[in-house]
Amino acid sequence: MTQPLYTIADILAATGGSSDLAPDISINSISIDSRELGPDALFVAIKGDRFDGHDFVDKALENGAVAALVNRGEGERRIVVADALEGLRDLARAARARSRAMVVGVTGSVGKTTTKEAIRVVFEAAGDTHASIKSFNNHWGVPLMLARFPRAAQFGVFEMGMSGPDEIRPLARLVRPHIAVITTIAPAHLEAFGSLDGIARAKAEIFAGLEAGGTAVLNADHPQLGALLDEANAAGVTNIVTYGEARGADWQIVDIQTAADRCFATIEHDGERHALVLNVPGRHMIANATAALAVAHLAGIEPAVALRALAGFGAQPGRGQRTLLGPSEKPLLLIDESYNANTASMTAALDVFAAQAAPAGRKVVILGDMLELGPQSGSLHASLVPAVTASGAERVYLVGREMAALAGALGPTRVAGHTQTAAEMADIVLDDLAYGDAVMIKGSNGVGLAEIVDKIRKRFEDS
Repeated sequence: MTQPLYTIADILAATGGSSDLAPDISINSISIDSRELGPDALFVAIKGDRFDGHDFVDKALENGAVAALVNRGEGERRIVVADALEGLRDLARAARARSRAMVVGVTGSVGKTTTKEAIRVVFEAAGDTHASIKSFNNHWGVPLMLARFPRAAQFGVFEMGMSGPDEIRPLARLVRPHIAVITTIAPAHLEAFGSLDGIARAKAEIFAGLEAGGTAVLNADHPQLGALLDEANAAGVTNIVTYGEARGADWQIVDIQTAADRCFATIEHDGERHALVLNVPGRHMIANATAALAVAHLAGIEPAVALRALAGFGAQPGRGQRTLLGPSEKPLLLIDESYNANTASMTAALDVFAAQAAPAGRKVVILGDMLELGPQSGSLHASLVPAVTASGAERVYLVGREMAALAGALGPTRVAGHTQTAAEMADIVLDDLAYGDAVMIKGSNGVGLAEIVDKIRKRFEDS
């Protein structure tokens, strides 16, 4: 008989809470959204930036939640704790303490979600796997994902993000990974750190949670590798594995070939050569998959199993997902990179787009602000000129205040339109796009370019 995720007794023991509920009642899912409840759900009433979950407790119970974890309010089916978010963290600690799974933590400025997904795909080919969904990687997302950790899982993969110092350390101490992956260091959230070395030190906070005898897996293709190695040594990490195109990397990427919809590489490790084939284009995707290969090896998974799994790996929504819309003889190609952006990921996406031919029309890019870059924002936006030029885009649309620097650097003859908001840009590009075009959309999530993606899908799917 399958054990429940928790019983009420388990929750009370983990949180020190009180409740009128019977101790043997089963809880098999956990949610912080009253509209999205799984089976036998516990609703956790955390207070966020815009909403307080306590305002939705009654709705969650009406929608089928078995119980609500709260720190205030009266009524039946409540589990009362001092603080609901800390109660969620208590459940996360309990789930991690009982788990016998191999646990991996992933962070980095670029590619952490895609790398997490690549590791998930490989692990799922080898056993029962639990992984963070979407980009649930912050102070509430990580404990929520960890609290959902099934007892029987053989593998767990958790993503950790940050926007300032001292944010990853407490997350890593919750996750307690056996393997800590740092994908790369790039100018993301630069205004909070002042330098790339500052970002590297913050990412290295993941080592604070690494289990004794654990392994750090580090991308070798950036100048901050030395800083990461120093931080790893200072944290007492003795097992370090590197990957990338850099000479001397433990998992070295060679012979990269890219096509419009896939890519190939040879990965050299310990005297052996492995042929990597991905169903998605981009050198950066090769790097993400190579991290997954290294992790699989550390977890005891045969390379052949990992390579087979990765052959079916594709880009995620908002992170390079490609969709053909409309008639098969003359579709519109939509490349959705709308979730996030910094100079490294923007350049990588434009590089991939350079190899992409439009089905039967023009190449169009819609680029939004790269946020939180601080005083260097203007120069970093302007630095995209070579990548935009090399992409072959015939129409360049820009969204956001910070993109004024790129607009100025490109000049008025190169920029088809520049608006301050995604809503303003949506109608402009919808009137300009046509079947046969290829359009890539990329910017920081806060710019809201996903709105443009959705409107393009609806217009060209239904036309």
